[in-house]
Amino acid sequence: MAQIGTLGSKRSASAHRRLLSPFVRHLLEMSGVMVAGMLVAATAFLTILGMTWDEATLTHPQASLLVIAAGMTLPMVAWMLRMGMGVRNSTEMAAAMALPVIPFLCLVWFNLTKSAQCGIYCLVSLAAMVVLMSYRRSQYSVEMAHG
Repeated sequence: MAQIGTLGSKRSASAHRRLLSPFVRHLLEMSGVMVAGMLVAATAFLTILGMTWDEATLTHPQASLLVIAAGMTLPMVAWMLRMGMGVRNSTEMAAAMALPVIPFLCLVWFNLTKSAQCGIYCLVSLAAMVVLMSYRRSQYSVEMAHG
């Protein structure tokens, strides 16, 4: 009986893999790792500060942006390396995630905004990720080692 359940699970997982192209699956997996990393980093940051997210983005906007940038970039790079994407692709993706934080830091530094604009930064970073993946479509459209 246990083998039947195991077989069904394996078939279901492989059927799922066939439904999504490697490009889309890679995009979803990277997004999931990034969200998980941001949640862990933000939770640790807020626990240390003893604040809510809204309070932290107002009182520590630069640190909030940097925590989000590191929280999504570092786990994503680790995941890419584990999946065999290589140092070059991982470095390029890290740059696509981290460089967009600079204009948002400038908004705070030049007093154009009082609060970190983390939500908009995340959207810009996600767009940068999709642009880079599209530019290097051949690299992100192959099956990767999932194991």
